Amino acid sequence: MPTKYRTALPTVMLATVVAMTLSTLSTNAFAHGGEQHVMGTVTQLDAASITVKTTTGEVKTVMILADTKFAKGTSTITPRELKVGDRVVIHAKLAGTALQATEVRIGAVARPASHPQ
Repeated sequence: MPTKYRTALPTVMLATVVAMTLSTLSTNAFAHGGEQHVMGTVTQLDAASITVKTTTGEVKTVMILADTKFAKGTSTITPRELKVGDRVVIHAKLAGTALQATEVRIGAVARPASHPQ
């Protein structure tokens, strides 16, 4: 193989790896047409916002809007049915520096780990 191709190959491989990594990260961070997913457990809530401890340990506050949809399984629910301790996936759009919920989906309650005896 000529020398010019041997020195260009690592550069092409590096560029490919970087492009694939950025593509994967952007897909995870911005799902559903530019919306972000906030996944975790509700730690605080009021009429205007939901605070979630995410699966990565971050604490994020998401604003609730008048048109925010709430669901549990396949059923539509009211915001009042959401409780501290519920596991959620929130679809949110970024408005300036604030996250605004478009949909809040409630999942199963986290169960304590069982230890065999």
